[in-house]
Amino acid sequence: VQLQASGGVLVQAGGSLRLSCTASGSILRINAMGWYRRAPGKERSRVATITGVGSPIYGDSVKGRFTISRDNAKNAVYLQMNDLKPEDTAVYYCNGKITSRGTTDLVNYWGQGTLVTVSS
Repeated sequence: VQLQASGGVLVQAGGSLRLSCTASGSILRINAMGWYRRAPGKERSRVATITGVGSPIYGDSVKGRFTISRDNAKNAVYLQMNDLKPEDTAVYYCNGKITSRGTTDLVNYWGQGTLVTVSS
């Protein structure tokens, strides 16, 4: 199982960006999915997560600006980011809690990260 994230670019403050992440491989079921970020000099923190039935949870710093969604048919999770601020600059990682075919284990998978840079 692999998670592939994309969409990170350089954008000006106040702009918008959409990140995408797709899971591939021998997947039986995907439970929660989410986005985390690591800003320069800081630890990785949660941006937003979404349950298997589509209930979102947001970090305080992105509420009202970011929207997480998922497409279960495509094994994908998205992050729509609006009104971007320089402090949103970070490497964004997607995450999925996935059960592979032939197993019953729920494993936490991470994508490779995509860099979002917000200029002031």
